[in-house]
Amino acid sequence: MKVVIVGGVAGGATAAARIRRLDEEAQIVVFERSGHISYANCGLPYYIGGAIGDPAALTLQTPESFYARFRVDMRVLHEVTALHPERKTVSVKDLTTGESFEEPYDKLILSPGARPTQPKLPGVGLGRVFTLRTVEDTLRIKEHIRRERPRSAVLAGGGFIGLELAENLRELGLEVTIVQRPRQLMSPFDPDMAAFLHSQVRSHGIGLALGRTVEGFREREGGVDVLLKDEPSLHADMVVLAIGVTPDTALARAAGLELGVKGAIVVNDRMETSAPHIYAVGDAVQVKHYVTGEDTVIALAGPANKQGRIAADNVCGGDSRYPGSQGSSVIKIFEMTAASTGVNETHARQLGLDVDKVLLSPMSHAGYYPGGQVMTMKVVFEKGTFRLLGAQIVGYEGVDKRIDVLAAAIHAGLKATELKDLDLAYAPPYSSAKDPVNMAGYMIDNLARGVVKQFHAEDIPALPRDGSVTLLDVRTPAEYGRGRVEGFRNIPVDALRERLGELEAGRPVYVMCQSGLRSYIACRILAGHGFETYNLSGGFRCCEAAASDRRLIQRCAPCGMDQ
Repeated sequence: MKVVIVGGVAGGATAAARIRRLDEEAQIVVFERSGHISYANCGLPYYIGGAIGDPAALTLQTPESFYARFRVDMRVLHEVTALHPERKTVSVKDLTTGESFEEPYDKLILSPGARPTQPKLPGVGLGRVFTLRTVEDTLRIKEHIRRERPRSAVLAGGGFIGLELAENLRELGLEVTIVQRPRQLMSPFDPDMAAFLHSQVRSHGIGLALGRTVEGFREREGGVDVLLKDEPSLHADMVVLAIGVTPDTALARAAGLELGVKGAIVVNDRMETSAPHIYAVGDAVQVKHYVTGEDTVIALAGPANKQGRIAADNVCGGDSRYPGSQGSSVIKIFEMTAASTGVNETHARQLGLDVDKVLLSPMSHAGYYPGGQVMTMKVVFEKGTFRLLGAQIVGYEGVDKRIDVLAAAIHAGLKATELKDLDLAYAPPYSSAKDPVNMAGYMIDNLARGVVKQFHAEDIPALPRDGSVTLLDVRTPAEYGRGRVEGFRNIPVDALRERLGELEAGRPVYVMCQSGLRSYIACRILAGHGFETYNLSGGFRCCEAAASDRRLIQRCAPCGMDQ
């Protein structure tokens, strides 16, 4: 059996190694148009910033090491230019010699990945306008910084690559501005959670020009003007386009393979395309979202590696199936960690799902053990069924651990109420006896049982201020004095029982505190005395973060710098 693989990074290299482990006699040829195979895309920004010092560390394998271990014919600087399913060959161009030839196959695996999205804007091809996707891109940016010593950069796009590169350029001392059309960074997060990311980025001197549309680029004074729609332009010494990626499926399109969302290659759960004997994996394929069942494209390394293994199993006569992508991800933003899994509230509502959520601010480990830090968690679930839909966490230590637990719970089909039952490891340096994931489960179980009702920050503007309801803030007077929501009166929770006479009987009471814990206790006290109560999910802390973020975005200077 001869297997040809197009693309030698995550999915392609994984498939090649797996085929060899299953079939010692198979002939395996991999064509990779770049000069590197099996390289760490996710590490590229950290090489630019110097956190990774040796460029060789980015390359997990070389053609020579791959051949020595697996006897796979890895041909770099070879570009596949056409597919011929009818005669089971591919056209290949040797980019070093210019020679073109056809290569036959018995089975073909496509792993072309994705290319940086490059809008057709004036100035995209300028020498100081870069993209970041390959090792070659990285080396060009690194060399430009070494040679030209730029003092400022504009990054078009605020996703994973944009944020990671912003951090690394800032660590090199550059003035950095992120500009993009959406009004928030990191689309996997809801706006209320993205507010914490914005605050972190701004605190490190990075400017955010959110809600701005880039219309082109123009060279001026040894740098680049970033032209914005209806706004003054931004000027910087260099620009990096990081506005996302597009499935690289020109070959598949030309060969008549079925394409789907965003032009991605349609595959079944065996990673088979619409053409016989042709498989496809990685960032170029359409997958089913594990939570919603919708067709989508999720460009992450984990799914690409899994798909490569599944395609290899099936090429070798097995029957492996891909269950879908859940979109679990994590990112470092200076000292902060942000992570998500499943679908967020915004997307769930767009799909028409009847959703609810809890927000909480637990400590990363036991409060009495030194060094604990607050994290903010948001767990999204379906009303009525309490099906887990997704989660987002922003914090410092322990974020990755909790998102992985929640990702596993979603995959296993646990209900949100069952999070309370998980038996999770505890020692004071690592967690609390009631882990944050358990706490989310307890909160949702209370909602399910009717022990507490809740309201959310977005509900506050509509709350009546005519005296028909009581708005109560149960924080300390000092906390209340540092910031409060209009219309909420202050009675500290520890004084509430003695001051019940100050509350009008028969009126619903909407209660808030800093994080939602003390207000929950206050709700139980009031319920015990006959009051109908509602607890503010996430508390004043989340409410204030979102409100402050909105004000900053709305009043940022015309140049777009809002730090």
